[in-house]
Amino acid sequence: MASLKAYNSKRAPQPAAGYAQAVKLESAKELLFVSGQIPVAPDGAVPATFGAQARLAWANVIAQIEDAGMSLDDLAKVTIFLSDRAYAAENRAIRQDVLGQRSVALTVIITGIFDSAWLLEIEAIAAR
Repeated sequence: MASLKAYNSKRAPQPAAGYAQAVKLESAKELLFVSGQIPVAPDGAVPATFGAQARLAWANVIAQIEDAGMSLDDLAKVTIFLSDRAYAAENRAIRQDVLGQRSVALTVIITGIFDSAWLLEIEAIAAR
């Protein structure tokens, strides 16, 4: 099993909340690259609110990871694309709720999203 160790160098700014500036992976035998997961349910429905979309996108990430025989404990890197900076605080709260005490390398980008109905997209890398 891989060992994931979080690092936050004292020689660089400290993370604002619940993530690691770097994650070192040792002895990995499996890597899983999860494409950007969108806030769309299997039936094609897209929730109206950011909170519901964020939870659905995370559920889609978790589904991909679990179908590959892994879990959130195997997450090493997450990139979240937000359609608007106004969602930053709610995004952080939901991410922390989903990940709990897990500390992953994290990037959040404010950008245009492929479909204007989607308010975010989440991609991830898991390893073990």
